[in-house]
Amino acid sequence: MPCTVLTEAMDDAPFTLKHAHIWFLSAMGIFLDGFDLFVMSIALPLIIVQFSATPLEQGIVGAAAVVGAIFGALIGGRLCDRFGRKKVFLFDLLIFIIFAVLSSFAWSIESLIIFRFMLGVGIGADYPVCASYVSEFMPKRIRGRMLIAAFSFQAVGIFAAAAVGLFILAMHPSESAWRWMLVAGAVPAVVIVLLRRGIPESARWHIQRKEWKLAMGVVRYMIPDFTMKKPVNPIDDVVQMRLEKVPVWHSYLRLYSELFSKKNLRRTILITVPWFFMDFAFYGVGIFTPILIAAMIGTQGAGLNFIAQDFYSTEYTVLLDVFLVIGFVLNILFIEKIGRIRLQLAGFIGMAAGMFILAASQSGSQTIIAIAFVGFGLFNLLQNFGPNATTFLLPAELFSTRLRATAHGFAAGIAKVGAACGIIFVPLMTASYGVRDTVIFMGIICIFAFVVTWVTRIDMTGRSLEEIEDAG
Repeated sequence: MPCTVLTEAMDDAPFTLKHAHIWFLSAMGIFLDGFDLFVMSIALPLIIVQFSATPLEQGIVGAAAVVGAIFGALIGGRLCDRFGRKKVFLFDLLIFIIFAVLSSFAWSIESLIIFRFMLGVGIGADYPVCASYVSEFMPKRIRGRMLIAAFSFQAVGIFAAAAVGLFILAMHPSESAWRWMLVAGAVPAVVIVLLRRGIPESARWHIQRKEWKLAMGVVRYMIPDFTMKKPVNPIDDVVQMRLEKVPVWHSYLRLYSELFSKKNLRRTILITVPWFFMDFAFYGVGIFTPILIAAMIGTQGAGLNFIAQDFYSTEYTVLLDVFLVIGFVLNILFIEKIGRIRLQLAGFIGMAAGMFILAASQSGSQTIIAIAFVGFGLFNLLQNFGPNATTFLLPAELFSTRLRATAHGFAAGIAKVGAACGIIFVPLMTASYGVRDTVIFMGIICIFAFVVTWVTRIDMTGRSLEEIEDAG
């Protein structure tokens, strides 16, 4: 069978600069997600002051892009499986660029929410296409590591945003500095979308459509010395392309229903529920970390104006985010040795422990700073050592090529529902019950995620994508 020969050739191929090029341009989409997340966490205190935002408005502004990502992931994943990876790969970043620029010109809290929502659509659509590109192009022996390495660019984006945010605050210390922060992400996005124009479509996507000639062309592009004994008939491509000329919405709901079939239900639960809880905690804590730190160590920042307080708390947050990078590095080193599921289980327990330690640092109205930083650091370290990385990886490996981007988009969409809930929840609960009860609740959320992962676990370490598809 031509498909077996081609997929085995890609699985066993040596890693080349062409692989690195595709991987890097996929990773940079995740970079923009991390950049936008952290830039908003720095910009939000300034937005709150300029627009006199209520706690509910704070949550909605923070969650707007994440809510947009729900729709972007759901729609983008399906379109990616239907029309190919490359088209979505280009279009989603154009959306990001347009609305990043418009966000910087927002004249009211309502306009900012709308622009941020549309920007989120572009971010969400990039999740399934980036995961599909990396999983389908990388050789089998390093696929897991390369997926995690691509997702680790979220931490790179966070640090880039910190550097940009602090630079803007230092050079332009006013309440309107947030406008420059929000538009900054459009600059790398323009470069990325131009570079993405030169990469090929996924060979596996062509294979599942029986477009053998096109698939062969991609494989030969990636592996120049590849030869195939039996030639493929280009007529097969024409016949298959004619069969595929049906309306996109005709198969849209049918494919989503397959995610809940008897064969796939366990997999669907594994890729959605833990990721929902993961993003609830990650975004809920992450986007408000500077605000939470300011509340916890407020006495040290007494006498500073709101811009200086934002700069002060951001510096502390940057120190804590070192643990994000360390967590990703450890995950890349151990993902193939320990396995996806074990890392996810260990990570959720560590995140819960971090939140409980953070709660223990609260003594009446005082905060024991050393204990608080241990809690925050452990939370950041273990989330990237485990579930923040593995939840992104699992849907890219557990489903067939025909369903891969659809499944990943669905899982990412559900995850962003959790992220939006966490972002809206944190300022409301903190205002009503305080930081201590808020972080305890986050720890309980992580325990729930551990339980669901344990019940639905499927091991996939060391297997090809085709072998995983047939696994129980």
